Amino acid sequence: MIATNVIFEGRVQGVGFRYTVKELARGFEVRGWVRNLADGSVELLAVGEPAEVRDFIHEIAVESAVARNIQSRHSREVPVPEGISGFRIEK
Repeated sequence: MIATNVIFEGRVQGVGFRYTVKELARGFEVRGWVRNLADGSVELLAVGEPAEVRDFIHEIAVESAVARNIQSRHSREVPVPEGISGFRIEK
């Protein structure tokens, strides 16, 4: 298991980005959350097997309808948090 934190920058708030990410998560064996940040970016935490997390992030950033809104993304592996189940939109 790995946990990856990603910050997406661009036109990613007010365009259904978080909802799209949550819907995409249904197709992958990942847990975690997505939330808006005060600076206009969106933060994602994805937890799962390395290939699932990698493919999920690729789907968001390259294949999805919201990918065109992303100007940049920054990702890093973080310690796997305990107690995360499912995938949700955080406020």
